[in-house]
Amino acid sequence: MDRLIAILAGVIAVLFVFVPHELAHGYVAYKCGDPTAKMYGRLTLNPVKHIDPYGFVLCILTGFGWAKPVPVNPGNFHHYRRGMFLTAIAGVVTNYIIAFIAYPLFLLTLKIQSHGETAMFFVSFFQSIFELTFLYSLSVFIFNLLPLYPLDGFRVVESCTREINPVRRFLKNYGQYILIFLVVESFICDILYVDVGWTYARYFDILGYVQWFAREILGFPIIGLWNTVFGYPVRIMPFIW
Repeated sequence: MDRLIAILAGVIAVLFVFVPHELAHGYVAYKCGDPTAKMYGRLTLNPVKHIDPYGFVLCILTGFGWAKPVPVNPGNFHHYRRGMFLTAIAGVVTNYIIAFIAYPLFLLTLKIQSHGETAMFFVSFFQSIFELTFLYSLSVFIFNLLPLYPLDGFRVVESCTREINPVRRFLKNYGQYILIFLVVESFICDILYVDVGWTYARYFDILGYVQWFAREILGFPIIGLWNTVFGYPVRIMPFIW
């Protein structure tokens, strides 16, 4: 039963994280003068339009993942650099807002007193949804800001530099390979740590440090604020990541 709750909650949480993320990209691009996303039907909350199967499954398994990139034509922007920058950060800003909303909803479910197996199932189900939505939102926020092509962080670099910039060219040419390496390396470290029992493997997990930064640094203002409101210790999260 617990496994079923975790799987279903993970699927819903990923939808809550990715669909608004991609919609925000398309909407901001549209407001900046580019109607491409609208023409392709991407200004919608329909998950079928946004979900990439591989990125979807990866996010459920690891907390990191991606969706189908929203098509953007920067040549349509009223102001090229401003449009590129605002469109690039729209998704991650939306994810942080979602994390800010999901965390108090999670704390609220902890206050619910449930009686009976059915009631306990639904309470646990919604607890898992809001918990994972909060955690995934923070992970996707920081993961997408890595300056590696084709992530949003590279688009930020792209909006602030010229095409001949050597760092920008390197990140575009090799960013996806670096990204693949980081994901594979994280999988290997996780296997060595969990299945093999090699405790030192976690110290070599580069994306693990990214998750730590997302939880401890980016998540702290949200956790501190809402824990105070709900009466929990400021630095304590009532769940384990």
